[in-house]
Order: sequence, then C-alpha cells, then structure tokens
Amino acid sequence: MVESDRNYKLKPDEILRIYESIKPAIDERLSSFRRIWDAGCIEIFQELIFCLLTPGSKAKMAWVACEKLSENGLLFSGDEDEISNSIRWVRFKNNKAKNIVLARKRFIEDGGCILKSELVKFGSVFEKRRWLVNEVRGFGFKEASHFLRNIGFFEEIAILDRHILRGMLEIGLISDIPKSLTPSRYLRLEKLLSDYAKKISIPLSALDFVLWYRKAGEIFK
Repeated sequence: MVESDRNYKLKPDEILRIYESIKPAIDERLSSFRRIWDAGCIEIFQELIFCLLTPGSKAKMAWVACEKLSENGLLFSGDEDEISNSIRWVRFKNNKAKNIVLARKRFIEDGGCILKSELVKFGSVFEKRRWLVNEVRGFGFKEASHFLRNIGFFEEIAILDRHILRGMLEIGLISDIPKSLTPSRYLRLEKLLSDYAKKISIPLSALDFVLWYRKAGEIFK
C-alpha cells in the first residue's frame, strides 16, 4: 500500500479545486465543531451518541435518530428496549441501544456529565482517541476519530470511512480497500493521508472533507 506515479483517477489539482470551491463551508463546519466543545458536556455527549449510531447507517439518519432520542428524553433516561424502538430505522439498533446505555452509565453521574472532564486529562488527540476506544463500547478508531473531529479535535486525525478509503484508492495512496482496519493498519493509512495532505499543502481536516464531499455530494457531520 504505497503511493506511486501511476495514472490514478484523482489528481492533486482536482482536490485543490474542490477544496477552494467548498472552503467556506468547510471552515464554517469546523468552527461549529469547536463551538460544541465550548458549549458544554451535554452537547459533547450527544455527539458521542451520534457517532455510536453511525456504523452501518447513513450519517443523516443517525443524526435524526440522535435528535429523536434527545427530544423524547430517552438519551438520558431510556432503557435498551425504549431506545431500540425509537431508533428502529438505524441498523443494528439493539446493539447500539446497549452501547448508548453503557455510555450513559459511564459518563453521566448524578445527572451531570463527566465526559469533558475525562477528555481533558489527556494531552494529545491520539491519547484521547486511544482512551475512547478502550472506554466506549462500539468505538473503534474510525468512530473515535469521528467523535473527536466533531467536538473540535481535527487537525491531526482522519476518519477512515468508506468514502475516504475510496478516495485514497483513487489518489493512489493504497492499492486496495482493506476489508477491516486493525489499529495498527488504521494508523498507517492515516499517516499516508496526513503525509499526502502536507505534500499538496491542504489541511488534513480539509482533505478529509473534500474526499467525503466528492463521494457524498455534501458536507455533513
């Protein structure tokens, strides 16, 4: 899985062209992520639940499910059955309902949220990510990276979902899309993408958005 000079489909000039065309939207989205961190722990916890809902489901549907849980008061009080019934259009709803209940038990104490205070204990985003993978049932490196990006920690990490991996294939950074991503493989691919971003002088967070936008046709969470 190494970069080569073969005639790959996606060239740096196209990446930069897309970046310039959507840069204002990217900047606004990244600013909104920083505002979530500043807003407080409840908003941060809601982003964690959103990222627990995304595997195997479209991001928009996962966010609708997250908002529905919040509106119905189930985010902080629903049991597994109530949550599962409320998110029935989301894939793996029973397993995700269990993950949500476990996350609530871990990070909500006496009606207060301790997630932010736990995260600030770690100096680097990489330490935060490793801790999240160990602490949150349902989080691998992709989900933990997604969550950290969504709360404002996006300069050094990438969300290696199917859209990003397909983009890396078209750039020529990888020769095939891996069927699974172990932590060590995730870190290797993330480093490839980070090095490429530096090579073409684009922020890693922006490159992540450009590749996602190119496949999904929009900028979302």
